[in-house]
Amino acid sequence: MVCYSVSVVAIVSTFLTIYSLSLFLNSKTKQFNEVSLVGTKGCDIYKGSWVLDESYPLYNSSTCPFIENTFDCQKHGRPDKEFFKYRWQPFGCNLPRFNGTELVLKYKGKRIMFVGDSLGQNQWFSLACMLHVALPQAKYSLDKIGKVYVFTLLEYNIWLLCLANTLFVDTVTEKGSRVLKIDSISSGNILKEMDVLVFNTWHWWDRKGIKQTWNVIQEGNITYKDMDRMELYKKGLNTWAKWADSNLNSTKTRVFFQGVSPDHDGCKGKVRPMQSSGSVHPAEIELEKVLKTMSKLYIHLINITRLSQYRSDGHQSIYSGDSNSMDCIHWCLPGVPDAWNQLLYHLLIS
Repeated sequence: MVCYSVSVVAIVSTFLTIYSLSLFLNSKTKQFNEVSLVGTKGCDIYKGSWVLDESYPLYNSSTCPFIENTFDCQKHGRPDKEFFKYRWQPFGCNLPRFNGTELVLKYKGKRIMFVGDSLGQNQWFSLACMLHVALPQAKYSLDKIGKVYVFTLLEYNIWLLCLANTLFVDTVTEKGSRVLKIDSISSGNILKEMDVLVFNTWHWWDRKGIKQTWNVIQEGNITYKDMDRMELYKKGLNTWAKWADSNLNSTKTRVFFQGVSPDHDGCKGKVRPMQSSGSVHPAEIELEKVLKTMSKLYIHLINITRLSQYRSDGHQSIYSGDSNSMDCIHWCLPGVPDAWNQLLYHLLIS
């Protein structure tokens, strides 16, 4: 049963009110940067293979009652079960098994926030379930306030938040037109209050026509009707990188950037990992280039792209609850995002 605490909701409301009042504050802290692609003791944790593990999944729909409806593929009739029994196994080393108790004790009183699109939400629900199942007797609250999901383990005072911010940069309405200000981030002070940040973005950048979220693009005093999507994505990432360098304090906040979550041209009927991951995702290449230009912020890239490219079987496919939908972008839960959180856990406790 969800325990909705009035005091917790009040704290969240106050916290978000402070955020709205402080949008125009600016603090600049000089830090040193390193982009980390390698795991512990020289073992590259992103090179490996998917192996069947009968001890998986780490949770299921019945033990995690608040999984987002569309992510619960079993609820919507997916008949096979092997897809959630695969574990990511690096070559040459072993990842520690997820231990929710260890994580909440280490991050007691801390705030962990995912910032990005619905793939970040996919991962957020996964981690919330992993923590809830690891500590089934712990009282918790689950709320959605505006664009922010808040999962709180009350006795540990650990906050797991998810902020919907698909492009990072500003989109404003001017004279009835949606303007994408590609070189501007005017909000974000709430991020400075976090102890851990996990960013992700890509899938809204390459949308066109009625699916895109802007009408025109503005850069400085120049306005564009359209732009090559990869070029636009690079400009947006560079704007974020400059903002992060100037505003995030690595002595307070651990910062991660999730690699690009890949989609697949066809996922219907897939029941096991592919033999090849295919070519490197072009958006991932550009992301790594931008992160390496950052000069002041210590940041870890969680390079989930290649390992997820093997998993065409892990998508929602026709099992999202929408009979007219074929979803080869989002992932079933339990499933692939659990492995992303296994990697995040490894980095958080290291």
